[in-house]
Amino acid sequence: TDLEPLRLKTKEGLALLNGTEGMTAMGVLALHRARHLVGVADVACALSVEALMGSSRPFRPEVHLLRPHPGQARSAERIAALISGSEIGSSHADDFEHAVQDAYSLRCAPQVHGAVTDTLDHMESVLTREMASVVDNPIVFPDLGEVISAGNFHGQPLAFVLDFAAIAVAELASISERRTDRILDPARSGGLPPFLAADPGLNSGYMIAQYVQAALVGENKVLTHPASVESVPTSGSQEDHVSMGWGAGKKLFPILDNVRRVLAIEVLCAVQGIEYRAPLKPAPGTGGIVELVRDIVPPLTEDRSTSDEIEAVAELIGEGRLTA
Repeated sequence: TDLEPLRLKTKEGLALLNGTEGMTAMGVLALHRARHLVGVADVACALSVEALMGSSRPFRPEVHLLRPHPGQARSAERIAALISGSEIGSSHADDFEHAVQDAYSLRCAPQVHGAVTDTLDHMESVLTREMASVVDNPIVFPDLGEVISAGNFHGQPLAFVLDFAAIAVAELASISERRTDRILDPARSGGLPPFLAADPGLNSGYMIAQYVQAALVGENKVLTHPASVESVPTSGSQEDHVSMGWGAGKKLFPILDNVRRVLAIEVLCAVQGIEYRAPLKPAPGTGGIVELVRDIVPPLTEDRSTSDEIEAVAELIGEGRLTA
């Protein structure tokens, strides 16, 4: 390689360590992954709408024009596009006795997913501003001939948005688990077998997979406790208020991993639920996702370990292949 090691000059090493560079870097990486997961959540919801024979009406654009949060409109548009042209949906589109109102986890998905998007938009604006900032201390002003000790290194703006992002992204898993539970419950699934088992009673289907979701959602509830409220004085109380932004950034990544796996389980269950609706066919959009998943995971016809299959779909999500 022709790359030469960077030789730091006077004060440059301290400048790279002294400010919010680490928090900013974690924030940018987390933001990229979180935005992708919102899109995956929209895909998972669309699959669940098909599996549960839900209504397409809550995703119509005129609904979301009346509450113009931009993220809400984006999620509604994606979900509507994915379920457009579905035989499953058209089979009951005008049957108001089928279900007057779907459960919140279906019909309120744009409002929930969209709120996550809007939170991430705010996070992006803070990160963009921070990347263009001087966050060193003390700050050298050569033109003024002055060195000023100030507080631009303080990570509070980043700590807040990292904590806020953790709370927001965790809700993608929370609502996903609720949709999955509905698919697996014969009392609420609209005709699907218990736990999607081919032979209920003898086989447990995806029952244990939903246990995994519940465990991951529960773990996220602990991890979303804000780090930014935990200031502890150091350095003889000279540094008597700190942001704890590093802690906020570090715990955001396991939350993202948990969300990815929760969504993977919803996708697996929804795909199997859609197949139980045959001979009715899903929409071209959701049907393409069904085919993509079935290329790597066969239908669950009898009990087997699903751990590797959950990981396979989670990897599909991580690779960016399971998107609208």
